[in-house]
Amino acid sequence: MEMVSPEFTKQLRDLPHRPGVYLFRDRFHRVIYVGKAKDLHRRVSQYFHPSRKMGADLKTRALLQSIAELETHGVKSEPEAILLEGRLIKEYRPRYNVSFRDDKRFLMVRVDLDEPFPKFQTTRMKREDKARYFGPFAHSGALRQTLSLMRRKFGLRSCRPEVPGERDYRHCLDHVIKNCSAPCVGRISREEYGERVKQACEFLEGKTQEMREDLKAAMKKAAERRDFEKAASLRNLVEDLKKTTRPAKRFFRDLPTTVVPERDLEILRDVLGLGAVPARIECFDISNISDTHSVASMVMFRDGRPSRPAYRRYRIQGVAGQDDVGCMAEVIRRRCARWKSEGGMPPDLIVVDGGKGQLGAAVRELREGGWADVPAIGLAKQNEEIFRPGRPDPIILPKESGAIRLLQRVRDEAHRVANGYHQLLMKKRMEMSELDSIPGVSGVRKRALLKKFGSVGRVAKATVEELAEVEGVGEKVAGAIAAYFAKT
Repeated sequence: MEMVSPEFTKQLRDLPHRPGVYLFRDRFHRVIYVGKAKDLHRRVSQYFHPSRKMGADLKTRALLQSIAELETHGVKSEPEAILLEGRLIKEYRPRYNVSFRDDKRFLMVRVDLDEPFPKFQTTRMKREDKARYFGPFAHSGALRQTLSLMRRKFGLRSCRPEVPGERDYRHCLDHVIKNCSAPCVGRISREEYGERVKQACEFLEGKTQEMREDLKAAMKKAAERRDFEKAASLRNLVEDLKKTTRPAKRFFRDLPTTVVPERDLEILRDVLGLGAVPARIECFDISNISDTHSVASMVMFRDGRPSRPAYRRYRIQGVAGQDDVGCMAEVIRRRCARWKSEGGMPPDLIVVDGGKGQLGAAVRELREGGWADVPAIGLAKQNEEIFRPGRPDPIILPKESGAIRLLQRVRDEAHRVANGYHQLLMKKRMEMSELDSIPGVSGVRKRALLKKFGSVGRVAKATVEELAEVEGVGEKVAGAIAAYFAKT
């Protein structure tokens, strides 16, 4: 920004001296940069200091010239700022950010308490299962050190088998160095091991005071013996414990902000001429990047805020090729059928991502499904035009209008969900191969075959004898593989 307005200057002056995350937006209200700070006031003010602006590189100068708005979110600690920064960068994908723009997620700890001998594992993806998850954790190195310490303290296993046995015990040294209580061979009962797992869960929840005191005492003794290397190692463990087991705030998209959804809904009501405030909005978006795996999303906003449990994802079934209009018709048709089967009420407003074509398809399906009285609009991306049924000209609102910014938030959320689902299906498709079509070839056998031969093409050329030599395959499955490729 060439000149800082008096309002912007006041906003900078009033920033708090606390950790947090800041967002820079351009004149089109798009997020162009997300950053974190130990001290919001000091960090953000640095951008607009004359010396910083004069010595900045080309990229930073371009960023500064593009800033039109500032948004900040205060948090309690620097790790919370790191987590929130990563989440917002993944959501907005700002053009001036590099870090966190890939699909890498923060580490969490997973434990399935229904397993005979539960084990603690790190993961970056939280699945919809019955397992317990701890985190996410901002410091991966500190987390791994803490898990190692926790396993030693409680005698927890780290071996891979779901149910370890005598064979695994013979090849394991953890029990020898007293890092594991060896439940696999009955050195400890299943109930006793479960109690240790429960204590470890409490440990990850932050009940670490006793261990920290023990480590500090050991650190002091090591220093008195002048064993400074040991003392430094213990000090690092104490710091890792603080970083890992400090209670972390969970961040969701409906963050505290200057946006007032209630006011925006009232403006939207007046703009569209609705009889009442659209308290429940459903928005539909199509992700149709290739000829395969066309998908759609439906997101719901209640009172101007996301209602994530009500989100839906769709795989397009009856439309071939890249046909956004046909895909939109199928999704609205399926959604109408769901309203009817569940005896539920339709939303106060339907928003479709697109122009006249997508809106026309949606209106036809609503009418044929018996929901002709449900208001529907289309929101075209290029100029943020609002299309209404039966009206030739779109509504174009000022960029600062609360109504258009509300519709943008709804549309962008639907776009995020649809694209995420599309990427998930494409990833699964890439992981599949012809071997998945052969009866008897499990995932373990497929990996063993590919590890042995290097590619599906080489597996297809292998003899039955060569296939049978692969661990876990055997003559019967080898024959089935050879017979399958002989037909193709």
